Amino acid sequence: VLTSGLRPDLVRTVHRDMSKNKRQAYALKKKSGYDTAAESWGTGRAVARIPRVPGGGTHRAGQGAFGNMCRGGGMAHPTVTWRRWHRRLNVKEKRHAVVTALAASTLPPLVMARGHRIGEVSELPLVVTDGIESTQKTKQAYEILRKLGCTDELDRVLRSRKIRPGQGKSRNRRYVKRLGPLIVYGEDNGIVRAFRNIPGIETASVDRLNLLRLAPGGKFGRFFAFCTSSYSGVPFSWACFRSSRFFRKPGFNFAMTLENADVARLINSDEVQSVLRPKLDPPKKAVTKKNPLRNPKVMAKLNPGFLKKRLLRKQAHEKGTPEYELVQKAKKARIEESKKYNKEHKKGPNT
Repeated sequence: VLTSGLRPDLVRTVHRDMSKNKRQAYALKKKSGYDTAAESWGTGRAVARIPRVPGGGTHRAGQGAFGNMCRGGGMAHPTVTWRRWHRRLNVKEKRHAVVTALAASTLPPLVMARGHRIGEVSELPLVVTDGIESTQKTKQAYEILRKLGCTDELDRVLRSRKIRPGQGKSRNRRYVKRLGPLIVYGEDNGIVRAFRNIPGIETASVDRLNLLRLAPGGKFGRFFAFCTSSYSGVPFSWACFRSSRFFRKPGFNFAMTLENADVARLINSDEVQSVLRPKLDPPKKAVTKKNPLRNPKVMAKLNPGFLKKRLLRKQAHEKGTPEYELVQKAKKARIEESKKYNKEHKKGPNT
């Protein structure tokens, strides 16, 4: 069980549907927004034809009613109690999700990714003797956790306590905090009462593991502490079908999705490549005709030297460039030649 394949998608799906099965139905009162004798004023009074509250002498008289766009009106598509609140789940899927959550708890990277502080923990999975099941006092339970290397984890839970955002703070759930280790026991000889008052610590029987506690929020990798009896009972309880309350028929195990996770090696193997069809050449794309008057690169192919000529024309208008000096020199010579010609040939009535 603890070496099964990891299915985070299955854990998310089962957790999402299981969390819906504790919801209670809620709905509007059937007469909400319609508990008044409103009638429309009809046409001809330059007001909308929405029903209006009758009477006078108060602000409420004449106000629109019934419509969902009106203040105090009815709700559009009101909630009803016969909504599909709960979700049916397959037994195999639920058991497979539990097995995945148990397997993920044995991998330190996944446990640390959830935020657990396991730097001082000796090993994962953490297995302790069955004597812990007989613990009676919370002080003893806290001392046991401290000796197991959970001091940093307990401090993290205490520091995380903060006020809940939203309206839940006024509905008897004012504070939220992170979750700590989950202690899995085989027989309750006082362990539940001893550990239940330590913040973040939860206990669970190996025969009644709940995915909502194994993978809070649909994310596996929670820090588990197993008693010896519960650790040895995990394969017996969760690796086979449960045909009745007192009898479990063996012979059912969850197979890994991939025995070899090296996908590149699988794809490039001779067995796979020998049955694949040859690689197809991509279809040739039609060449789009481009307008050389708008596309300078196309014009440069048709008219070599086009880009250089355009650059020279641009530099001829920029002061300080040799091209600008040539243009100004030619312009000055042309003006002087014109003045000389006018002075010589345009006199008297010819001017």
